[in-house]
Amino acid sequence: MTEADTPDGTVLDTGRLRLRRFTPADLDHLVELDADPEVMRYLTNGRPTPATVVRDELLPRVLAEYDRTPGLGRWAAVSRADGDFLGWFALDPPPGDDPTEAELGYRLRRAAWGRGLATEGARALVRYAFDQLGLRRVRAETMAVNVRSRRVLERAGLRLVRTFHLTWDDPIPGTEHGEVEYEILRPE
Repeated sequence: MTEADTPDGTVLDTGRLRLRRFTPADLDHLVELDADPEVMRYLTNGRPTPATVVRDELLPRVLAEYDRTPGLGRWAAVSRADGDFLGWFALDPPPGDDPTEAELGYRLRRAAWGRGLATEGARALVRYAFDQLGLRRVRAETMAVNVRSRRVLERAGLRLVRTFHLTWDDPIPGTEHGEVEYEILRPE
C-alpha cells in the first residue's frame, strides 16, 4: 500500500485497488454508478441521481474538497489489474468538522460486489486515517437494514456504537428500523 498523493492523483494502492483523485473525466462513471437502482437502494430507494446534479453539484464539490480538507475526500476506486472504474471510497470530514475524526464511506458498482473489495478499501482507509493522517476516530453510518454494508464495517474493524432514528420527508423501506453508527478509535 502506498500512502502518498502522487502526481497522477493516486492516494492509496491495495492488493487489488487503486484509490485516486477524481477528475472531470470521471463524470460518466459517477453518473452510471448513481443510476443503478441496486446501488442506490439504501440511499434513494433506487432512484438515480440526475446527471445534471452529478455534473453541476456532486463532482465539483468532490474536486473542491481536495484543497479544502487535505488528506480527506472522496476517491475513485479503480482495478489495479485492468484500470476499470469500480466505484469510490471516502474519508469525509464528519458532521461538526472535528479535525481528529473522519467519516468512512464507499459506493461500488454491482459488478464489484461480493469480492471483498469494499472491505479491502475500507481497511486501507482506516489504516491511512490513523497512520498517515493521525486521526483519533473513524466513524460510519448506514441504514440498520443494510446488512451487507454493516458486515463491511465490522470486517474493517469498526464496532456498532448506536442505533438512532431520523425523520425523513420521503422515507424508504427499512427507515423504520433506524440508522446505525459504527466507529473505530486509533488505539483499537
